[in-house]
Amino acid sequence: MTTDNQYDVLIIGSGAAGLSLALHLDRHLKIAVISKRELKETNTYYAQGGISVVLDEEDSVASHVKDTLNAGVGLCDEEIVQLVVEHGPMNIDWLLKGGVNFTRDDTSSSSSGYHLTREGGHSHRRVIHAADATGKEVETTLQAQVLAQSNIDVFEHHIAIDLITSERSQIKQQKRCYGAYILDHKNNQVETFRARFVVLATGGASKVYQYTSNPDVSTGDGIAMAWRAGCRVANMEFIQFHPTCLYHPEAKSFLISEAVRGEGGQLKLPDGSRFMHRFDEREELAPRDIVARAIDHEMKRIGADCLYLDISHKSADFIHEHFPTIHQRCLDFGIDITRQPIPVVPAAHYTCGGVVADEQARTDIAGLYVIGESAYSGLHGANRMASNSLLECLVFANLAAQDIHLLDAETPEPPKLTPWDESRVTEPDEEVVVSHNWDELRHFMWDYVGIVRSNKRLMRACRRIDLLRREIVEYYSNFRVTIDLLELRNLVDVADMIIRSAQSRRESRGLHYTIDFPYLDNRVQKKATILIPDNYFPY
Repeated sequence: MTTDNQYDVLIIGSGAAGLSLALHLDRHLKIAVISKRELKETNTYYAQGGISVVLDEEDSVASHVKDTLNAGVGLCDEEIVQLVVEHGPMNIDWLLKGGVNFTRDDTSSSSSGYHLTREGGHSHRRVIHAADATGKEVETTLQAQVLAQSNIDVFEHHIAIDLITSERSQIKQQKRCYGAYILDHKNNQVETFRARFVVLATGGASKVYQYTSNPDVSTGDGIAMAWRAGCRVANMEFIQFHPTCLYHPEAKSFLISEAVRGEGGQLKLPDGSRFMHRFDEREELAPRDIVARAIDHEMKRIGADCLYLDISHKSADFIHEHFPTIHQRCLDFGIDITRQPIPVVPAAHYTCGGVVADEQARTDIAGLYVIGESAYSGLHGANRMASNSLLECLVFANLAAQDIHLLDAETPEPPKLTPWDESRVTEPDEEVVVSHNWDELRHFMWDYVGIVRSNKRLMRACRRIDLLRREIVEYYSNFRVTIDLLELRNLVDVADMIIRSAQSRRESRGLHYTIDFPYLDNRVQKKATILIPDNYFPY
């Protein structure tokens, strides 16, 4: 049995991008927000650092643009970078008016009145933040506003299965998205959601790796669904590994913010010596790809399980004020960062590629938008500069809302959709297949498609992904869907995109480093890697 729900706008995802869009849309529109688990369980909620934006009179849009282009190593879309940076201040003002409490510092030299920190790749202090829990402050504030709106329905513990689009025989110009099949995984019921506009805001795909800073929801759902529906995907080889995730057997996915290095934290070997000067003149403030590779190199060179990030030379009061969350979390594991260094390892952190989108966040399918980490907007290029991600979420949520407003009057109601059919499937009989394949996927992606790659490693990964896909397709075809099965299915699709993109880039650039082609090749490679699905239908 399926339920048919009809809305004007269906937003799949409940992070900063999805919730901002819901609040920007006109109040007469009926909106559904789909949250895979609890509403707050998103990448946004766990983001520590802040939002990069030009607020100080000594800073400039040109400087922010230049820093972003430099971090992106020649693959950013300069027009998109300019667009996003220029729209930054107005979106921060929108957050402030909505009640977001950023950390103030009226005594500093900043003309903004807010404490602005500096992170890797930035030439100025331009990261506005709420102590070291910016994402939590933004997410909870947006969540309260969304729950107060009568035109917005929130569906927690729901996961999208697939998008519903028009068939080719129905198309005269462009394929169109009409909604999605969505599993209520608390009640084990598949529901049909119809909508005139559908927006993917499902975040990234870092759970494809064994070690990640991301919460469990980051399984590439939106990217995989859009790919299966016929959308192009770009730059999936560029997975950002955050250099500093807390190394402790019980500290699952806890990130040590970039801001710790921005405020003077020093990376050290187990003997207490520093090493970043051997890799980059910017030392700890080098972009994340350089720092992550440096840590990976030193760990392998000396056979260490982890390295160390030391902020203990700062006063205890300074640490308590700037990093209260990190300080308390480390204390929970017996580490007092006011007195001792923090054990750290790199971990998969951010997906720089995604579903191809234009400057209004439109995809290749009419009525389907993508915003936030699921999107390839052209902002990040080969490496995301720290704290540009929440900025991207805010800006493109606003731009997508404006486009939906313009198209609202001329977009008809979707047709009646075929209900989800599970008449030929049975209850899963061997769920160990799902858990085993999940573990195998994340292990070989870490070993073969991680921070440092090679042709041989990628070929091994390619063979394994083909085998896993066949097993999962067979399982999906025969058994009733579960959230674990759906996430695994999506991760396998995303892993395949990452591997194929990495194989096609025969150079090292930004986050993609291969020992077989260790240098940049601007003659042929200074362009995005575009993957085109078999069912792509250009218009």
